[in-house]
Amino acid sequence: MTNIHDILLKNRPIYSVIEKMANIDLPNYYIGAGCITQTVWNYQCGFNLMHGISDIDLVYYDASDLSYEAEDATIKRVKRMLEPCELDIDIKNQARVHLWYREHNGFDIAPYDSVESAISSWSTMATAIGVRLENESLRIYAPFGIDDLFNMVLRPNKSLITEEIYLVKVQKWCKKWPSLTVVPW
Repeated sequence: MTNIHDILLKNRPIYSVIEKMANIDLPNYYIGAGCITQTVWNYQCGFNLMHGISDIDLVYYDASDLSYEAEDATIKRVKRMLEPCELDIDIKNQARVHLWYREHNGFDIAPYDSVESAISSWSTMATAIGVRLENESLRIYAPFGIDDLFNMVLRPNKSLITEEIYLVKVQKWCKKWPSLTVVPW
């Protein structure tokens, strides 16, 4: 069976960012969610590895300054260091998500205490994954394992999201990857 690292190596736009990030000084970070999951799904389906991937999610955790200005400075610095990049890079400091979550999703959340706790709250078991290079090896954080990812199963992670959020994501993803298996809410 092919492993995640071997699959990601084949997706040059994504892997290029993974490689570049290994040389950027950023507090505890991961590249995760859609770009990782969807690369694996594309590989499993025989699709172009960039099919359906709209951006690269890069999450980090820095509680030393929760201001928008500090996060914005980090976003600009990291994007500059990743140029050129074929995709938009969505960079978020997970230490400050609780400050804007209500405005975007309609309800409050408690502050995360780590980047791993943030990833552990992502919408499905298959998409709750983050990767980064450490000493030329791929470090993978997948709190629910990788079975759902490789079996193309969408199972809700009810720790944070609502049924409505889950169903919107499922509908969007099933249009692009019709062979996904959806576990009902």
